[in-house]
Order: sequence, then C-alpha cells, then structure tokens
Amino acid sequence: MAKRSVRDLEISGKRVFMRVDYNVPMEDKDGVMVVNDVTRIRETLPTLQLLTSKGARVILAAHLGRPDGKREPSMSLRPVAEKLSEMLGKPVAFVDECVGDKAEAAANALGNGDILLLENVRFHAEEENNDPVFAARLARLADVYANDAFGAAHRAHASTCGVARIVRAWGGPCAAGLLMERELKFLGDELQSPARPFVVILGGAKVSDKIKVIDRLLEKADTLLVGGAMAYTFKLAHGGKTGRSLVEKDHTGTALAAEAKAAQRHVGFHLPTDTVVAELRDTGRLNKKGKPLLEPVNPRVVSGDIPDDTEGFDIGPATAATYAAVIAGAKTILWNGPMGMFEDKRFAEGTLAVAKAVVAATQEHGAKSIIGGGDSVKAINKAGLGDKVTFASTGGGASLEFLEGIALPGVEALDEA
Repeated sequence: MAKRSVRDLEISGKRVFMRVDYNVPMEDKDGVMVVNDVTRIRETLPTLQLLTSKGARVILAAHLGRPDGKREPSMSLRPVAEKLSEMLGKPVAFVDECVGDKAEAAANALGNGDILLLENVRFHAEEENNDPVFAARLARLADVYANDAFGAAHRAHASTCGVARIVRAWGGPCAAGLLMERELKFLGDELQSPARPFVVILGGAKVSDKIKVIDRLLEKADTLLVGGAMAYTFKLAHGGKTGRSLVEKDHTGTALAAEAKAAQRHVGFHLPTDTVVAELRDTGRLNKKGKPLLEPVNPRVVSGDIPDDTEGFDIGPATAATYAAVIAGAKTILWNGPMGMFEDKRFAEGTLAVAKAVVAATQEHGAKSIIGGGDSVKAINKAGLGDKVTFASTGGGASLEFLEGIALPGVEALDEA
C-alpha cells in the first residue's frame, strides 16, 4: 500500500499541516499536567527533523483525550508542546486555538524550519463530525497536508480526512509521514508474503473483538497462539469449566468455527493448558461504575478446568513454555494482545515469557517481529524490551482494523505513490 511520502516533497517555505498522534498519557503533579509516556511523541521526531531540515513551516494538529467538544484545561496540548521542544532541542510554538485568527497568525509567523503545535482539535465538536466548514478553517493553515498519526487513521475526522480533501482540491500534496510509512510497511506489506514459519500470537479480552483478525490471519499464518481472557471462551466452547472468568457465552460457536477453519487450513491452533487463577475478594469499595470492587487473592496455577470460585488471570508456566518453543522457530511473528492481566506483576509472567521469546527469536534467530499496537506494546515496553523487536505499532484500534483488512479513512485520504 504505497502512499506518497513526505520525503519526496519540495516543501521549503511551505506550511505543512501535519496530523500527529499526541494522545499521550498525562498525570497531574502538584496541579500541573505532565506527560508521563513520550513514546508517541518520540516516534514523530524523524518526520519532524526531516521536514524542518527541508525548510518546511510545520503546523501540528492532534487530539488529547475525549473533551466532547468543550475546552477542558486538563486536556490541553500545551504540556506536549513543552515536552516536544525538550525532545527536539529547539523551540516549539504553541497556540491555544486550532482555528481562527489567532491560529492563522501563529502559523503565518513561522519561519522556515519552525514548528507550531495547535491546541486540541477535539475542543471543537466539529472535528469528530468531520464538519466541512471546520475542515476548511483548519485547511487555511495548510499548503501541504501530511499524516503521521496512524493511531488516529481509523477515524474519519476533519483533521484526518477533511483537510486532506480540501488541500488536494487546491492542488496541494497529501503525504504520509515516516511513521505512517513504517506502519503501512510492517502491518501491511511485510505481512502480505511473510517469511515462514509465520506465528501469530493473539490475546486480549474478547473473541468478538478479534474474530475478524483471526479469520483474516488464518489465511496466512502457520501457527496461532491464543492467550488472554479470550482463551476462556474457547475453553467454554469445548465444555470446560471457566469459573468466574470473563467469557462470551454467545460466541462459543464463533470460537469453534475459528478452530475448524484452522484445522481445514492446517494451521496450528494452540490454547492454554494451564492457567494462573485467583479468588476474588470484595474490598467493600465501589468501582467507577458503582459496582463492588473485587480484588484477586491467593493466586495459583491450575491445569484443565478453572475452579468455580476463581477467575483466570494469565496463562500458566506450561503454556508459556510451549508458546515460547513455537515462537523460537518462527521467521515472522505478529503479536496483538497480552496473555493476561500484565499490569499486576502476579499475572504478568505469561506475557513476559512471550515477550522474551519474541525478542530471542528476533535477536538470536533473525525473525521479523511485529507488535500490533495497544496493550501488547505497553506490555513489551513495561518489560523494557520494546527496542529489541523489529517494529512496534503506535496504533490501537487502528492496528486492529488494519489487520482486519478495513480501509482506514486517514490512509485512504493520502495520495498514491
């Protein structure tokens, strides 16, 4: 899926309106919002350095959180501008609006090689509605459109689609940033004809969330390894006991159909043989939804059925060893979704074992490893291994939809190469 690249543009002195994904984790420290994970910012630096070196005047647009079309101070991008300036080692201007006279004046004041970050585009409800008037107001800042926000490319919003259409109508180019290029290469081109054996590792909570990905990848994979809570729906489908584990009773048929397709295509299909379980204790508190807050206690490993008074939280050590052995022989690896509740160290061992196996296959055996965004990237970064895989996607929902074969509006809006 070759798209026009920013590296091919003549942009000296031109205003490049670039959509980026700066929807980064923030926390309040003594009344000041600060960025506590710079991954998404760091991934845009190569594109920014290229554009500024070519003399572009760069105007960055992004969203942060879900302000529902209202100005929410805790979701301002001002702290992101400060962090970006620190990481680039050069000033990054910030304007507390994204459209209108103030934004236009700030954009027009830029010199060649300068960067401006606009305020959160989702402070305007028209952004998510892809309102053409709002898109036209944003486009007043642009001579060239670029998109480096793969994580937002599955949204047909004004800044991801509307501006591109207007810039193209004016005769301006619409190109992919370097990060967008890499996302399309590894999640798209590299998986079209993967080196074999091709091992797919899928985790996460629900079969229903991943069934389209499973169905599509069964066309290409040699082996599929299943973990996370979705594995309990497969167990239930086979008549096994799942205790208090998260299951989708109405998707047992879906699970069995996936296994049948794997068998038909001679794809190895592995499910956990042992599970780390825990009992649930009422804390006496309520969660955000007003329901009793339960905490897992007395974790232990069980084989086969999950006891009625327990819930499954991770794959067990025998499963982890089996999966690691399969991964060791892979030449291409795609991993999407953790093996358990990795945020709690008591239930992180399965995910960590898989992460180590993926890294070993990459570093020691030359496998190509692709981490398909979302929690699997968080997990491998938490283990300190994120820089030892071939590619880790910045997309969450976008990665999943792309792997399903869905056309992403933000990608479709860009010029063909």
